[in-house]
Amino acid sequence: MLQLAHYPFDLAFEYPFTIAKGTKTHQPTLVVSLALRHIKGYGEAPAINYYDVTVPHMIEVLQSKKKDIEKYALTDPQRFWHFLHHLIPGENFLICALDMAAWDLFSQLRRQPLYQLLRLQFKKPAFTDYTIGIDTAEEMVAKMQAHPWPLYKVKLARPEHIDLLRALRAETDAPFRIDINEGWTFEEAKTLLPDLEKLGVTLIEQPLKKDAWDEMKELKAISSIPLFADESCIEEHDIKKCAEGFHGINIKLTKCGGLTPAMRMIHEARQLGMKVMIGSMNESTIGSAAIAHLSPLLDEMDADGPLLLKEDIATGLRYDKGNIFLSRDPGLGIRFLGKKVTK
Repeated sequence: MLQLAHYPFDLAFEYPFTIAKGTKTHQPTLVVSLALRHIKGYGEAPAINYYDVTVPHMIEVLQSKKKDIEKYALTDPQRFWHFLHHLIPGENFLICALDMAAWDLFSQLRRQPLYQLLRLQFKKPAFTDYTIGIDTAEEMVAKMQAHPWPLYKVKLARPEHIDLLRALRAETDAPFRIDINEGWTFEEAKTLLPDLEKLGVTLIEQPLKKDAWDEMKELKAISSIPLFADESCIEEHDIKKCAEGFHGINIKLTKCGGLTPAMRMIHEARQLGMKVMIGSMNESTIGSAAIAHLSPLLDEMDADGPLLLKEDIATGLRYDKGNIFLSRDPGLGIRFLGKKVTK
């Protein structure tokens, strides 16, 4: 019989983290564990206010269904996901944490790292960008200089924020990805494209509102820079529509409901000729390890949560000049510390 436990945390960022949707100094997150005998698997779900997800709500749902979950016979994580999908419909963030914990536990029981269980091979290490939130030009340059990295993801919101990008470009030759979080209009994006090309932008994430489908088709037709859907791509049913207006999708494990649906989404996107990225929701080492295990399936990866947080709750990942090195231990290869640790 499974044993279920949960652990809420509020993890401090190294710097206040600002995007088009607001600023936060801490990342609330919920860690869950699923245990069978002496072996425990862990999963994580960061709470995101603009998706109306809170840690207290996830705990309330979890406690109301605890007995049902603990009775489940875990013989296949994919079947477990379908069980959860019907047990707590619409609770994708919580389902993600439980799904992640199930995969961690199941692969530990099989004495294999998760990527081996999934028959994935690393021909090169997992690779991530480093994200710089919106701030003054001076502060953004200081953040970049404090974190030398081969690839940066830069948060922007208003069209005039291109001047922030210019300030960063004056200090580095590293390529930039930019993430607009729905901040621009079509005309603004169209006007800015030539300058973005000159500034060495290699990827643009969600430039327009999530439902601006017709305008995204037009933008895709004229953009030499790959456009990736984020807010427009939540679950599996979104992919087909995204293929018309984007070159790729950025899958978030929390939004889609975990590793199980993410792998299905990757397969469908490939069938549609799209590029695939998995992105961070400021996960600790636990959630970031889950992302990194899927790296061989991806074109791009954004798994820099532990780099942005001043505090962590697990060990098992090593970052070095953009590369992420996983532990060779079974499961996710992480060790949950049970408490916050300041780095």
